[in-house]
Amino acid sequence: MQLHFSPSMRSITISSSNGFIDLMKIKVAARHISYRTLFHTILVLAFLLPFVFILTAVVTLEGVNKCSSFDCLGRRLGPRLLGRGDDTGRLVRDFYKLLNQVNTEEIPDGLKLPDSFRQLVSEMKTNKYSAKEFTLILKGMMERSEREIRESKFAELMNKHFAASSIPKGIHCLSLRLTDEYSSNAHARKQLPSPELLPLLSDNLYHHFVLATDNILAAAVVVTSAVQSSIKPEKIVFHVVTDKKTYAGMHSWFALNPLSPAIVEVKGVHQFDWLTRENVPVLEAVENHYGIRNYYHGNHVAGANLSDTTPRMFASKLQARSPKYISLLNHLRIYLPELFPNLDKVVFLDDDIVIQRDLSPLWEIDLGGKVNGAVETCKGEDEWVMSKRFRNYFNFSHPLIAKNLDPDECAWAYGMNIFDLRAWRKKNIREAYHAWLKENLKSNLTMWKLGTLPPALIAFKGHVYPIDPSWHMLGLGYQNKTNIESVKKAAVIHYNGQSKPWLQIGFEHLRPFWTKYVNYSNDFVRNCHILE
Repeated sequence: MQLHFSPSMRSITISSSNGFIDLMKIKVAARHISYRTLFHTILVLAFLLPFVFILTAVVTLEGVNKCSSFDCLGRRLGPRLLGRGDDTGRLVRDFYKLLNQVNTEEIPDGLKLPDSFRQLVSEMKTNKYSAKEFTLILKGMMERSEREIRESKFAELMNKHFAASSIPKGIHCLSLRLTDEYSSNAHARKQLPSPELLPLLSDNLYHHFVLATDNILAAAVVVTSAVQSSIKPEKIVFHVVTDKKTYAGMHSWFALNPLSPAIVEVKGVHQFDWLTRENVPVLEAVENHYGIRNYYHGNHVAGANLSDTTPRMFASKLQARSPKYISLLNHLRIYLPELFPNLDKVVFLDDDIVIQRDLSPLWEIDLGGKVNGAVETCKGEDEWVMSKRFRNYFNFSHPLIAKNLDPDECAWAYGMNIFDLRAWRKKNIREAYHAWLKENLKSNLTMWKLGTLPPALIAFKGHVYPIDPSWHMLGLGYQNKTNIESVKKAAVIHYNGQSKPWLQIGFEHLRPFWTKYVNYSNDFVRNCHILE
């Protein structure tokens, strides 16, 4: 590109580099335009013209070199200079219309779908699909992917359910070895507690904890964490209740690993005179009823319509079918006043908790005549765990439920509860619990599905005293988004949910709060390969 000034400086010619085409000619009237104005004009053109040249080159490279006139060039350059694309917007709109049209159509049965994007591109080159055919194939591929992802999610939930319901090899080994030790080692069979301490088992000046479990390692963690976190461990009395098959192993553990100055009693359900078939007829029926056993132990997928449920709903249903919910140990807490007739107040603990703070102030809480001191679960920062109301546990389409309960009533948590046994003995809580269990049994489990909490929510209705949430933090077995700082501050942390810390499916960043209380130097723990 060249600039030519006439000798009189009256005109300026802008031509192409080969000199054959005059692109622009400017005539200057001396009396109207000053040299300064001329200089500024040339400067502006010097900046502008390179951009015009670049746009011209782009158009040429795109295959419009057949434009032989400025009119044609203007039609091509105009939209670009004004910031508008040529065909892109129209193509997007046309494709969007196609997508809307195909959205209402069914995928033809005989349509062969490519297995990958690369195969799709290859077949497009070969078969030259129309736009509609391409869109139908794209829809089919996406629907197939959605189905496969959904099926994989349900399979993952099923595998997690089986993992949560199983007994890890190391824990099973621990139980077997300790049971064998009970039969061969007199020290493992020694009386717990020693005879001179027996009167303290019913002394209400001490702080009494009740723990019902068949998991020896979990029981060891609960008791150890309570003793190590206590300001006055000499005031602690633990009543560990287990089933008949685990009793020998559980007794061996606490006999060989004393936690003095705390007192530990181990008792099997078969050793309570009160626990007879006459006193717990409903639970006997629950354990022996074929339909109930099949519901909890049978095929959890057969008959389920997975297309009408979400993975979250399916996970909740699987958790509700955990076999532990028909275990006598899980229902034992409803019989505390009868099992411990000489005690006035106890703290009942689940086996999937860890105590991180001294719990002696719990005995100083005035329950105001209420029976059950518990943390409410309908308010809190964690929307997944702390958003539970009665509607989450009961079927309000059932007439008995709809008539007697409020769906918006706040639920509360098991796991760490203060029970005033003196106040309890004046109520009909156990009778109400049994009555509602019978009704649910008669209705073929259509009133509620989830274990022992729903009948307790009804039986303790009007008898619950809300305690501060900092005493009991829930949800460490549900999700890995638990706030670590909140975990550190809580007095009791609860691994409720499937991801227990002793399972491989436990959350790795939450596990150390539990494992810190496992004695990995113990010979039985090491020989069963329970590794930190």
